[in-house]
Amino acid sequence: MSELSPVAVVTGGNRGLGLEVCRQLAGAGYLVVLGSRDHAKGEQAAAGLGSGIVPVELDVSNDRSVGRAAERIRAELERCDVLVNNAAIDYDTDARGISADLDRVHRAMETNLFGAWRTTLALLPMIRRSPRGRIVNVSSESGSLARMGAGTPAYQISKAALNALTRTLAAELRRDRILVNATCPGWTATDMGGRGGRPVADGAASILWAVQLNDDGPTGGFFRDGRPLPW
Repeated sequence: MSELSPVAVVTGGNRGLGLEVCRQLAGAGYLVVLGSRDHAKGEQAAAGLGSGIVPVELDVSNDRSVGRAAERIRAELERCDVLVNNAAIDYDTDARGISADLDRVHRAMETNLFGAWRTTLALLPMIRRSPRGRIVNVSSESGSLARMGAGTPAYQISKAALNALTRTLAAELRRDRILVNATCPGWTATDMGGRGGRPVADGAASILWAVQLNDDGPTGGFFRDGRPLPW
């Protein structure tokens, strides 16, 4: 692995979609920081991927954990070029907005929205120094206001909020030439998505598209497989 390889940080990288994103990024020549809430699981996942992977304990819902991870990346790698905010919880298909457990909704927001936000803030000084800064928020078509319906209130509302954060950050970071986009990997066959979804590799490729955009590529958009989705 070249010393000059771009560094990509992936949250929730120890399983499912995040793990496949780490695999594809390493294959594309990135030095990948595999962020995992459970350090032992992160180390095990990284060992299974081979070289080019650095496991780091990173619980996006915890300020101290995010701060420690950012400091380690700064001290050991000295840079961050790409952040993939992938960590997410609670696809609450059993819930409804009219009877929601708001504590449960709050927990989902803490990871799905604020987790992405706090991780971005912690790594932003390094991303700003990158010649090709990219922030990719892994969202869902469930968070599209144009297509939103009943059910999964914690998940879809937190993803809609993540989309709003994407637009805000993209506008504010445009002058720094940092591209910020939301991507929907589609319904994928993961622990959260369940059986019957598209191959995980295809969902991860949708995220890699946003990571590898040219400098004149779009920012502040919502995409799946490189095609725009309605907000």
